[in-house]
Amino acid sequence: MAAQNATATGGLAQRYAGALFELADDKHQLDAVVADLAAIAKMIDESADFRRLINSPILTRTEQGKAVTGIVQAAQFNPLIAKFLGLLAQNRRLFALPAMIQAFQKMLADRRGEMTAQVWSARALSPEQQSALTETIKRAHGAKVTMEVKVDPDLIGGLIVKVGSRMIDSSIRTKLQKLQLSMKGVG
Repeated sequence: MAAQNATATGGLAQRYAGALFELADDKHQLDAVVADLAAIAKMIDESADFRRLINSPILTRTEQGKAVTGIVQAAQFNPLIAKFLGLLAQNRRLFALPAMIQAFQKMLADRRGEMTAQVWSARALSPEQQSALTETIKRAHGAKVTMEVKVDPDLIGGLIVKVGSRMIDSSIRTKLQKLQLSMKGVG
């Protein structure tokens, strides 16, 4: 059932993201829209209150709409994003916002011939480290690379890099887990 819900959300996200992409493209506002979507993604990552707002089945359409309007005004989002978020609140589709953002970003990256690399590190990467990693991924895949870097102290050290469906995990946490598993067989 969970896989079926994920597929339904994915299709829903694709349709809404596609409609937003077409509107933004027609109005020559792709860069402004993707910047606002990145800000919203950051809000989703950093604010438990915002996550509760978009995922709450208890809040009414009106309550979600008012909350979204307040957020849009405070953040001074593009009018296209303001209408989009209002429509999502009206249609009770805010729960799919993270998937919609990812779908929009992928559409834009595909249009521009870019690929997105997701990177998790134990500590924040310096600009030099990010630049070197971007260049390495670019050489390996032959495309422009946009990186989404997240800090996960639980990794202890090392990196996890995901490009498309390929993942490279050089984190110390994973190495310790593999060592622990191999030691269980010794005895």
